[in-house]
Amino acid sequence: MAEAHNPAGVGSPPAGRLSYFKELDIDGNSDHNNDNAIRPQRRVRFKSKSDVFESSDSDTESAASIGEKVKIGVWVAADDPRMMTNASSMVKNNISQPWSRVFPLTIVFAMLLILLHISPLVGKSGTVAIGVEGGVIRAPRDNALVAANLNKRQNSPTQVCTRWAHQSALVNGTLYIYGGQATQEPQQANNTWNNDFLTVDLTKTWNIGSPTVSGLPQPSGPPAVSLGYLWNSLDSLFLYGGEYSSAPTETPTAPFSLWEYAISSSSWIQHNNPTTSSGTNSDPGGAAVQDVAEGAGITIPELGRGYYFGGHQDPYTTFGWAQWFPRVYIKSMIEFTFPGSTNTAISSMSNGQTAGSDGAWRNITQGGIQASDGFPERADGVLVYVPGYGPEGILLGLAGGTNATFDQMNVIDVYDIASSTWYTQPTNGSSPSYRVDPCAVAFSAADGSSTNVYMYGGQDLIPAGQQVQYDDLWILTIPAFTWIKADTSGQSTPGARAGHTCNAWDAQMVVVGGYVGQNQSCDYPGIYVFDASELKWVNQFTTLTGGDTEDQQESQAKNSTGLTGSYGYQVPAAVQSIIGGQATGGATVTAPAVTATSGPLATGKPIIYTVTASNGATVTETASPQGGGGSSGNGGTTGSSSNAKSGPNIAAIVAGVIAGLLFIVCCYLGFCAWVYRRQLQLYKNHVAMSQRAAVAGPNEKTAFMFGRGSTENSSSRPGKYSTDQSSGPSANRSSALNSSTNESGVPPMPSLGPVGGNSTTNSSTEDLMTGVEPSFVGVLLNPRRSLRVINRD
Repeated sequence: MAEAHNPAGVGSPPAGRLSYFKELDIDGNSDHNNDNAIRPQRRVRFKSKSDVFESSDSDTESAASIGEKVKIGVWVAADDPRMMTNASSMVKNNISQPWSRVFPLTIVFAMLLILLHISPLVGKSGTVAIGVEGGVIRAPRDNALVAANLNKRQNSPTQVCTRWAHQSALVNGTLYIYGGQATQEPQQANNTWNNDFLTVDLTKTWNIGSPTVSGLPQPSGPPAVSLGYLWNSLDSLFLYGGEYSSAPTETPTAPFSLWEYAISSSSWIQHNNPTTSSGTNSDPGGAAVQDVAEGAGITIPELGRGYYFGGHQDPYTTFGWAQWFPRVYIKSMIEFTFPGSTNTAISSMSNGQTAGSDGAWRNITQGGIQASDGFPERADGVLVYVPGYGPEGILLGLAGGTNATFDQMNVIDVYDIASSTWYTQPTNGSSPSYRVDPCAVAFSAADGSSTNVYMYGGQDLIPAGQQVQYDDLWILTIPAFTWIKADTSGQSTPGARAGHTCNAWDAQMVVVGGYVGQNQSCDYPGIYVFDASELKWVNQFTTLTGGDTEDQQESQAKNSTGLTGSYGYQVPAAVQSIIGGQATGGATVTAPAVTATSGPLATGKPIIYTVTASNGATVTETASPQGGGGSSGNGGTTGSSSNAKSGPNIAAIVAGVIAGLLFIVCCYLGFCAWVYRRQLQLYKNHVAMSQRAAVAGPNEKTAFMFGRGSTENSSSRPGKYSTDQSSGPSANRSSALNSSTNESGVPPMPSLGPVGGNSTTNSSTEDLMTGVEPSFVGVLLNPRRSLRVINRD
């Protein structure tokens, strides 16, 4: 974190430091009862593999204060309990002796003997030279202890009772664990801070009862800290931040240095006195980078950057911080660009330049809502990286809080990396209760249509001193931004915990350590595995064959936007039920359930990749997203065609076929209803005319029977309703009949054609001739017959 407070003499003594773990005595008041004790004024740390020789707190004292006590220094034997009282009178008495002229030479010779006796060249020390001190001086550690401490450092212990608040990073199948706190026996309260350096091999299959843990040599340079972060590139680790021991008390003795571990050479490199650079939404640059603890860290090897968000500063984190000055919580975010990587958000690298051998730092303080009063300070949260939605992806800030307030997870803070701007996004569904110190990882669907964030554990700090740890596991599915609680009932789950770490590899979440409260004496070996596809805690880590060095999905391999650790991941059924699609992706929910009004989620899209089946058939193929969040440029490239295509969706095809059939049936029923109504009306007309014909006499009856236009005089005097064009005797008879009918004023029935004509036509009139009322069922079964009847109308 950039240079902040360096208090010296302002304010009143604050309430004691609060810690988030029992071992640090969280009681609502103080976890350290010796704040007024004299601190070590000098500490020497050798940058070698030999241990560090340190004086005890009571062995040293300020030279200024000691100088006020006495004006002349004396040599005091370490094994002489007597106090040398008055050196000046001793010298005066000696000068009065006859051999006083040779006394100065004697004194010089004696001093030379003493110097040679205590010199490291001699190989041992018998006396200690102390300046400006007029009293008995304590002897140093015994020779055997000093010799033991100067031996080459031993490998880090792999067997501990509990381990928590450590830093971890995963590079090419090797999980690195550094520092934190650990106990060797239950109820151990002191000397828990350490700089142990361990590895876990994730290229092999192992049982959680005997994981492949190896101890590396404890480094002599990097400090023993907890609650910092271990960034990683593809070939280095970078230790940032962290908190020094509170039992016993230990504080930083020098300004911040970044420690880099070169994996290929197994060596530590110190980067001294880093300063910030100016850039987008950052401070003006030139400020000294300082240590921070309990922040949320994230590594993005694909971009060559690491981030650390929030946290706090106090005497246990920051050099020169007065012990009585209160803790300060942070809401800015520090960004570290790895050596050799690019970052156009830094002014000096805006033209594509790469960071130098010490990397490049930027302190982001003015990113959108970050500059507002409504953006809370927080510590002990988590950051998660999600590709897409903008040229460089987004970060999600989850959980965390301060000693008094906590971050609710029904609204998520979203950071657009390309524009260096913070936004907020509401979530859908029941959200987790507020908490601090959980862990979180993300897995990508094979086609990239969804990214699923897994958050596990954490603890509630309220009320102080009675915190409760959680063992629940939640999934935040993106882009739907919907919370889903994983059902792990009936499974053999780890105990509730906080301050643990999670890492993703081969579609599995590897959990290391964690503070387990007072109910569990030891948690050895303390490494657990969760199958992210099956949503099950399993008894072993299973390495998968295939995959690249970054363990990306096969469809995303060697792509700079692919999410590390997702190889073999399949979207769980519980998530599919919310967002649609199948195990490989194809999510049908492509936007937040609560519509985004601004930022990358309002303008951007996920990156979609081509997924091919084992037979070579394309499952999905879609265009890459456009830039979002107010940033220019397009989203990351994919290995797919730029033409959008969707793979076969059986459910959609079946639904479409059914809908089409229903439409056809509805149209047919409507048509039959229309024919039925027309035929029914024709039948009613027939009944009415039959009744008129019976009343009028035989001529009308005959006219009805033989139709209009059958009269013999039809050629010279056609009937009013005649449409029949037939000729011959039959036509003449019809015409005559029709003429007489018209004259009677009774409307005739439509012509049914000549008697003895087409049999089909005759059969279509049988219902009318026999006086049978037509039915709708008859129309449905034989619509053509009914249609002929109404067409002759």
